[in-house]
Amino acid sequence: MDHKHPHKPTRDPIIPPKEHVFLEGPKSRGYELFFAFRVFRQFIKGFRTLHFLGPSITVFGSARFKEDHPYYQQARDFGARIAKLGLATLTGGGPGIMEAANRGAFENGGLSVGCNIVLPFEQKENPYLHKSITFEHFFVRKVLLVKYSYAFIILPGGFGTMDELFETLTLVQTKTITQFPIVLFGKKYYQPLMDAIHDMEKQGTISPEDLSLVKFTDDIDEAMDFISSYIKKYYTIKPRKRLWWLFEKR
Repeated sequence: MDHKHPHKPTRDPIIPPKEHVFLEGPKSRGYELFFAFRVFRQFIKGFRTLHFLGPSITVFGSARFKEDHPYYQQARDFGARIAKLGLATLTGGGPGIMEAANRGAFENGGLSVGCNIVLPFEQKENPYLHKSITFEHFFVRKVLLVKYSYAFIILPGGFGTMDELFETLTLVQTKTITQFPIVLFGKKYYQPLMDAIHDMEKQGTISPEDLSLVKFTDDIDEAMDFISSYIKKYYTIKPRKRLWWLFEKR
């Protein structure tokens, strides 16, 4: 007698595997040239969209937190506080932490901007954006999120958030970009990560001064005071002139 076992319902992956395009070795010269033009086009599109954005703060974090989660509410509070500073809130434009930060800015009179990404499935744009741009490649998106930001706020997140955090730390550590405020928010969530970073310092793989690159806190007031004092001390705002011959609208 056959025993039938109930099958668990299958769940679609949050990010289905993409076609293996970049793991096949060299392509034809025509393909590589076309790829380079596509990347260049994305950069130009991003530059034109964000050039007049003004000073902004980028908020990173997981797309998976729902509206009832405490981290969502904290991100929403950060968006509101950024708006009160008169700065734009820049995120990856998706749901979760990104939506919450955009929502906080949107609801409090601040400029809310999203840099979205094309995935094998459609990553839905959150509805709290005044301005949005969608990229095909993660590396283009990361360049734009760093280029137009005066500070980073890193809320709890997964691989993507860690990628953005450590790439930025590497750029600051190697003085490839100017040092600017990086807030790692959520002590309970990030304590194991900080323990690992301190262990790196003990093992000699990073310098003791590298530990000062991140403000580790659980307090929104402390985080915003750290950012605002740094901005006032080190940054100046340079007005951007619109050029009619580049079709830059007023």
